[in-house]
Amino acid sequence: MVDTPTADSRGEPDISHVNPAEQKTWFGHPPQLARLFTTEMWERFGYYGMRALLTLYLTKHFVFGDRQATGLYGGFTALVYLTPLIGGYLADQYLGSKRAVKFGAVLMSLGYFVLCFGGQTATPFATIDGQRYAVEVRQENGGETRYVTNSAPGAIAAPLKVKGNDDGTVTLTRADGSVAQTVAKGGFVSDADRSPFYVALMLLALSMVSVGNGFFKPNISTMVGELYQQGDRRRDSGFTIFYMGINLGSLGSQILCPFLADAVGWWAGFGLAAIGMLFSFALIQFDGGKLAGYGESPIAAGQKDPALGIFALALLGVPAFYLLFVNLMNMAPQVPGSGIVGYIASLSLMGKLLFGTFLIAVPGILIWSFLKGSAKEFQMMLAAMVLVVFNVVFWTLFEQAGSSLTLFADRNTELSLLGIPISAGQTQFFNAFFIVALAPVMSFLWTSLAKRGLEPSIPVKFGIALIGVGLGFLFLVWGTSFAGPDFKVALWWLAGLYFIHSFAELCISPVGLSMITKLSIARIVGLMMGVWFLSISVAQYVAGIVAQVASVETVGGEVTNLKVSLDTYSGVFTTISHVAIALGILLLLLAWPLKKWMHGVK
Repeated sequence: MVDTPTADSRGEPDISHVNPAEQKTWFGHPPQLARLFTTEMWERFGYYGMRALLTLYLTKHFVFGDRQATGLYGGFTALVYLTPLIGGYLADQYLGSKRAVKFGAVLMSLGYFVLCFGGQTATPFATIDGQRYAVEVRQENGGETRYVTNSAPGAIAAPLKVKGNDDGTVTLTRADGSVAQTVAKGGFVSDADRSPFYVALMLLALSMVSVGNGFFKPNISTMVGELYQQGDRRRDSGFTIFYMGINLGSLGSQILCPFLADAVGWWAGFGLAAIGMLFSFALIQFDGGKLAGYGESPIAAGQKDPALGIFALALLGVPAFYLLFVNLMNMAPQVPGSGIVGYIASLSLMGKLLFGTFLIAVPGILIWSFLKGSAKEFQMMLAAMVLVVFNVVFWTLFEQAGSSLTLFADRNTELSLLGIPISAGQTQFFNAFFIVALAPVMSFLWTSLAKRGLEPSIPVKFGIALIGVGLGFLFLVWGTSFAGPDFKVALWWLAGLYFIHSFAELCISPVGLSMITKLSIARIVGLMMGVWFLSISVAQYVAGIVAQVASVETVGGEVTNLKVSLDTYSGVFTTISHVAIALGILLLLLAWPLKKWMHGVK
């Protein structure tokens, strides 16, 4: 959606005869870029602020277990990357980018405001050998300790401290430290009484954000593309400035929203995200005519405008997404020993739709390319599809940031930055900070290497990115060996992971969309762009599944044995790092034939 054709590229002659050099500019670019830059900055402020809170909100306020929370997070981010395919198409054909952006901004801000209404914190309880007991939370030794108390006639007569053991059993101890009972593995089940109304409200809010994002995300970029005539060499640098707004917005919100959530309440963190989204809407709605002529509707005067019908259908998508979220949360676990068939059967409806579409689209497009295209076109499409598949792997692992890595920060990280306490949600700001810091360095590096004829090819950059994301996890795992007696690692180990991951992101993210447009057969570029976004959507869903593998049993939203959680995260992160590095090396080995199939595309 970035390189949407301008009026000039559609064959309309440039009759303005205006010298661009004589026009007022913003850092040498069209002045409208400043407003679109700020609009995107505030939208990303809202989205990333909400995202920094979401997993913690699910585990601490609603007291969902890790599996439900990370699965829901993965499903939500999957829809966030899938809906732009529809929103971009509707804007191109009927709405125009400007109206689509406004509609998306309103719907997203409403979604963030709805998240402010979470009701009372869920009341945790535990079921021990079929008997239900209340869970009491006490502040002890600078942290929270869980106790089970008698809420019905049973064996437990006094509050007993809960501690999970390495073998899966649970020990209940008295005040004097003596063991009252050891519950066998599987005999202790933690859950919570939560209001069905407020859970439904939360899922409704996520559905509204998902639909609204589909209208906003692709079309604000389209408007940036319209600022430049075909062949204007400022286009790439204009998008570089525009995308800096994304990182500036996310950097600010990932510090401020978690701070307010901790200092005031969850509602304040989500409320600030909603205010940021309203600023974004105001900038595009009350533009003072500065954006006149950009992002206008393609519907000619006198033709029937289908906008109201489209907006109504979009609103119907909200309950549809709500049902997908409900299905995702209630999916049955895989039956042990059922194999791949059992795994597919255990997927949520959303998972089946995503995987089914992706597994049909990739070979289907390749078969079509083989039958309809030339040998050269087929080879270029084959190279593109190979890179699309590896792209799924990269984003699956990279997107642990909002789920398993946030929970690791909350449970097994010393949350202090230069002596200043921070929250687990705020640790996500490291990625945005390092992107802002590294982007100009990486740009200079690639430019310098290109001048010497040494710039890596696209497959090599993808391979480096995969190896980098694996090395980031290995770096954190190395840090776990230095954990103190509280089973927590220094914050700098987590910051180091984000530094390496940010470097890896800059190796793959800026070249992905450009690669698709260059390698695709001209007749199906739009379809291939859809497959690219679909691959990222699939990756977000799989990221949720990977985070579920790293799940740790909790009581009242907290783990009762930090050694168990540290060992669990270390084991999972080690495994996925080995997978990433191995696949990265494989891609480096495939780089030569892929480069040959790309026929000079750089």
